[in-house]
Amino acid sequence: MREITYEAIVTALHDLCIEANCRLPVDLQSAIASAAAAEPSPVGKAILEDVKENFMFAQAKRLPICQDTGMAVVFAELGQDARITGGLLEDAVNEGVARGYTQGHLRLSIVEDPLRRVNTNSNTPAVLHLRLVSGDGLKLILAPKGFGSENMTRMKMFNPSATQQNIEDFIVGCVSEAGSNPCPPVVVGVGLGGTSELAALLAKKALLRPMNESNPDGYYAQMEQRVLERINGLGIGPQGLGGRTTALSVCILPHATHIAGLPCVVNLGCHVTRHAEKTL
Repeated sequence: MREITYEAIVTALHDLCIEANCRLPVDLQSAIASAAAAEPSPVGKAILEDVKENFMFAQAKRLPICQDTGMAVVFAELGQDARITGGLLEDAVNEGVARGYTQGHLRLSIVEDPLRRVNTNSNTPAVLHLRLVSGDGLKLILAPKGFGSENMTRMKMFNPSATQQNIEDFIVGCVSEAGSNPCPPVVVGVGLGGTSELAALLAKKALLRPMNESNPDGYYAQMEQRVLERINGLGIGPQGLGGRTTALSVCILPHATHIAGLPCVVNLGCHVTRHAEKTL
């Protein structure tokens, strides 16, 4: 059985916090650049060019792309033939996030209690989603989530009689209702099926899919394209000031569900839909 040390996890999370907040994923950079080239609205085009300049400057100067450096969401895939030594995985994740945010001079946004609102001054605890997989490694994905977009999350428990059109209308309606609040152009993550909490998790995971990949299921690939076209026809545009580019992509993650239900969750990522990963 392969051993992965506590300190290796801490170091990895420290580095991922800084990388994710200061460097936009290459696929998202390319999507924004392509949108800027194609945007017909002069105002929208100018905003997208400003967005490009911002993420390029942030990467060059090792500065946060956005002042809201988010709540740290960690997706961990632990091989069942690996063993963590020196401490608990959850403790290592939180220590790594605390070091990354404080030493990286990133904004500390987490309060220890939702009602009493006292800042933890470490941006912890992080949100940890753990999955056991085959192998002897540990894959860590750090996805900082700002709350301008997170607050636009919507859930609807559809009846199983709901049609594909009903689902598409709901997704488009969520983006329309959100307007400029999630700092468009947005990335649209959709969790469909499962239970209420699984649909929410799927919607968050959907934001991680590379911009240049389409759904492997042709049925959902076509559905994503239709929804994207409708969203970009809303006229919200970059930063809500009008234009064609309201969303950069739509990703739908379906899952088996109960015969009596059809949960659907929409989670929006802003134009700074950040994430970075490392495998130990």
